[in-house]
Amino acid sequence: MIVNLEHIDVFVEVVDAQSFTRAATRLGMPTSTVSARIARLEQRLGVTLIQRTTRQLNVTPAGRRYYEHCVRALSEVASAEQELSSITQEPAGKLVITAPADIADSLLVPLVNVYTRQYPAVQVELMVTNRQVDLIGESVDLAVRIGPLSDSGLIARKYVDSRVGLWASAAYLEQHGTPAHEDDLAAHRLIQLLPVSRDLTWYHPAGRVIDVSFSGVVATDDVQNCRKFIESGAGIGILPDFIGQSAGAGSTLVRVLPALVSDTFSIYFVWPSQQFVPQTVRKFIDLAMDENSCSDSVTEIFCSD
Repeated sequence: MIVNLEHIDVFVEVVDAQSFTRAATRLGMPTSTVSARIARLEQRLGVTLIQRTTRQLNVTPAGRRYYEHCVRALSEVASAEQELSSITQEPAGKLVITAPADIADSLLVPLVNVYTRQYPAVQVELMVTNRQVDLIGESVDLAVRIGPLSDSGLIARKYVDSRVGLWASAAYLEQHGTPAHEDDLAAHRLIQLLPVSRDLTWYHPAGRVIDVSFSGVVATDDVQNCRKFIESGAGIGILPDFIGQSAGAGSTLVRVLPALVSDTFSIYFVWPSQQFVPQTVRKFIDLAMDENSCSDSVTEIFCSD
């Protein structure tokens, strides 16, 4: 069935204005044209939509029901046009992103550099904090958070899966030797990353669980501080692989016992639920997925604020 939408915008405007004259003024056309279009619409439908006299305008019961359908139809058309417009337009304006310090430093800064070069009309504001930011209350467009995430009205898209590994500086290993077996760790200084050191499960390549006891003299609950202790030669410590691997040129970080693996954890992009995701947000996420080899595993879920 072919649906004819001709003149329904005029009909809706007349009902909203409760006047042919006021509707004509809003539409920028003569009153006679408005009246003629309503008459043609009624003729096509075979029903009276509006009863008009010299003093008043009454919408018939059939006209009221038709009006409600027309409003929904026009709303859907407007939404479709807005969505198409958002797809074709280049992003511009401000993009506010929040993330913990370790993720901002290791993952976001390189992405922001590429993004702003590709979309120079966007100004990126990076809010680095370890607290859980109220995205709506603080007008933040996008957050980067570590899972697992609970259910709420926000939307999340998985960015990357990562693991935690044992890392040491080359200078430390040169002085104290490189562990060849998990039992060798007992002879080394181990830096605790709290609370990860206590809760983490390690697995041998064969699948059995490995007990790694962290009883070193240094402990911290900050990932960046842990990395600095490791780089300074204080001992062997825990780091997420994406931090150890992205330390940059000149880094002396070395993966220790790389065959040992930990449980995986996921990093997500999180944003407020809305009918249309702003182009600034969508293009940033698309860029991140293009840069990330795990982009094929992307899913969207409801998550916690």
